[in-house]
Amino acid sequence: MKIAEIIEQLEIIAPSAYQENYDNAGLLTGSSEWDCTGVLVSLDATEQVVQEAIERKCNLIVSHHPILFSGLKKITGSNYVERSLIRAIKQDVALYAIHTNLDNVVKGVNAGMADRLGLANRSILLPKALTVFKLHSFVPRDYLDRVRNAIFEAGAGSIGDYSETSFSIGGEGSFKPGDKTNPFSGEIGKRNYEQEVRIETVFPAHLQNDIVASLVAAHPYEEVAYDITELKNPDPRIGSGLMGELENDMGEKEFLESLKGAFSLPVIRHTPLRGRKVRRVGVCGGAGSFLISKALAAGADFFISSDIKYHEFFNTEGRMVIADIGHYESEQFTIDLLVEILQTKFRTFAVLKTELNTNPLRYFI
Repeated sequence: MKIAEIIEQLEIIAPSAYQENYDNAGLLTGSSEWDCTGVLVSLDATEQVVQEAIERKCNLIVSHHPILFSGLKKITGSNYVERSLIRAIKQDVALYAIHTNLDNVVKGVNAGMADRLGLANRSILLPKALTVFKLHSFVPRDYLDRVRNAIFEAGAGSIGDYSETSFSIGGEGSFKPGDKTNPFSGEIGKRNYEQEVRIETVFPAHLQNDIVASLVAAHPYEEVAYDITELKNPDPRIGSGLMGELENDMGEKEFLESLKGAFSLPVIRHTPLRGRKVRRVGVCGGAGSFLISKALAAGADFFISSDIKYHEFFNTEGRMVIADIGHYESEQFTIDLLVEILQTKFRTFAVLKTELNTNPLRYFI
């Protein structure tokens, strides 16, 4: 099995195009064309995890956090990032990170948090813009269904729970073939007219190459005219954070106890309790303070995330309880999610969970 096959399956679930622009998800070291001897899944790709992969005969580490996040001007082994990269490269261990793209899909990291809290009626807190494009093309009337079916098959035409959506309108196209052309219709050197249909549909940004290839393959013209437009419309299935509802209202202290048990937490930092029932809960794995206002606007009783700064706790002004459960703690179940994705597809292949706890924090209680 090639490493590329494993990456392909991961990016079906969480396309790399869905990562944030500050992120560095994807293949960081190694080659996608290597034969894969085994996969080790971890939250972080530290040098200890790289050594674990070597000892367990895995030449691919799939981690949530990218060890190589910002640019390096030298690699001398002066810090843990450089040492991890040196060890991975010297031992031919490929490092692949699936970070904010996995955060941003509706069945990703935040879904894992919501599952453990029993949240239903889920919705994205901050839908991501520029994930949807629109395709326009012009097709001879007799070929409309052929072209439409081809681009639908490639993944175009989905809006929410609807699929195969498009719009078409008839008109007249003109063209003058040059001497070296082989036109589908008309005469070389003369202006020709063709009854055509303009077809429009939307598609996810990460499928652009597949959509265009399918359009060109199904289209009868030698030169296919098409336009692609970026849309500002956010996709309600892609974005940051999740909002959901508990099956039954809970008291605030009861909810905190439930939260503590669900995530095996030694401690929870939180804003003052309000003496109200808890029903609507927002979650965001990792650093989620940028979603506090979104959770408030969505009517959350609790917002659960991590890395909240002191002054950011003031932003709720008593309208919502913020619970900071720790960065590692909020994302700890991502390892199980990734293993499940890979084992479902590759049932007889070695997909291993790290035996190391990479959380850099400890609590004295």
